[in-house]
Amino acid sequence: MRVDLSRRLVPDGLWELTAPLLPRFASRPQGGGTAPVDERAVFTAVVYVLASRCAWRYLPESFGISPATAHRRFTAWGEAGLWRRLHRAVLDELGVRGELDWTSAIVDAASVRARGAL
Repeated sequence: MRVDLSRRLVPDGLWELTAPLLPRFASRPQGGGTAPVDERAVFTAVVYVLASRCAWRYLPESFGISPATAHRRFTAWGEAGLWRRLHRAVLDELGVRGELDWTSAIVDAASVRARGAL
């Protein structure tokens, strides 16, 4: 993958916020399995799929990550709460820099009638 695309998708500042939040994948005690992968490359591949809205199976080979690995990590990271924690870390960082503008905000809500309610 071209380095400039990788750095545009995941700039160093974003990676510095993300890296400590990533769950660690321990090797299996019985051995075997797949070789470890570069976490930044996997994260960049996931960001590419999310930003481009391409199907996982169409992840370009130039990322050096298989679509299955990218999707598996995306799922595992979601289950581990990475996306919620990363969102909070980005907001905290922007707040520290004074770059958050709360003069306008959008609130999204849904209203559903409760069962058994009159």
